[in-house]
Amino acid sequence: MRWLVTGAGGLLGTELVTKLNSCAERVTALHRRELDLCDAEAVRAAIMLQCPDVVVNCAAWTDVDGAEGNEPAAMEINGSAVRELAAACALLGCILVHLSTDAVFDGAASAPYAEGARTAPINAYGRTKLAGEQAVLREHPQWGYVLRTAWLYGAHGRCFVGTIAALADQRGPVDVVDDQYGQPTWAADLADRIVALTCVRPPAGIYHATNAGQASRWELARELFTVIGADPERIRPVSSDQFPRAARRPVRAVLGHSRWALAGLPPMRPWQDALRRAVPYLRARP
Repeated sequence: MRWLVTGAGGLLGTELVTKLNSCAERVTALHRRELDLCDAEAVRAAIMLQCPDVVVNCAAWTDVDGAEGNEPAAMEINGSAVRELAAACALLGCILVHLSTDAVFDGAASAPYAEGARTAPINAYGRTKLAGEQAVLREHPQWGYVLRTAWLYGAHGRCFVGTIAALADQRGPVDVVDDQYGQPTWAADLADRIVALTCVRPPAGIYHATNAGQASRWELARELFTVIGADPERIRPVSSDQFPRAARRPVRAVLGHSRWALAGLPPMRPWQDALRRAVPYLRARP
């Protein structure tokens, strides 16, 4: 198949392009400098020139706190630009895989959120990502896929897991919040799931693409130190009140995975298994 990946230089985009190249797929990898997603004419031209079978949109405004003071700019990238991309893919008839987030939920539920659960974002970032989801479903109902993910980490780009891993070789305690829960997700596993999805081509719509299980950030950090061989007792639990941020975070935005049954695919593996597999790559980060 012919693939076009936007945001190809980011954490997920890099993993996906590497995966596709290893599978000998034909890939056009577009970095931010090569395609401004907010330039609708350039987006349409790129789609028509490359004539891809699959477009994967890894480009996004990902600065959660920055979005609070720049919501119109974040909305242009995460909402308006996605609408134009989805319309161009629908016109060509190619598959569109768009990455979204657990931040479209308020995090107040005690049980995992189903794919069709009511959305209620509590920050600007979540609102802009929800607008992108709605655009894909509206503009490209035949072959538009929205993959919600969470707590993404990998060997490329900044992420919480990478930051904590870098602290393992230092001394002293590390304070980590213990009152935010989510699903650590390895970017390489997500890249594998994107490829599997496009091979199976289940009904279009929303799918939750996170590693299975859940953890607090404190639990994640302790597990990471344990796998690395550092002392997990160095990880000290603290309240999120001690780390004030511009944007509110969902307390427990845990996603359910029941819709993968439509694709004949199992949920992604447990986050602990993925983390153990990922650690050698994380330790090799620049």
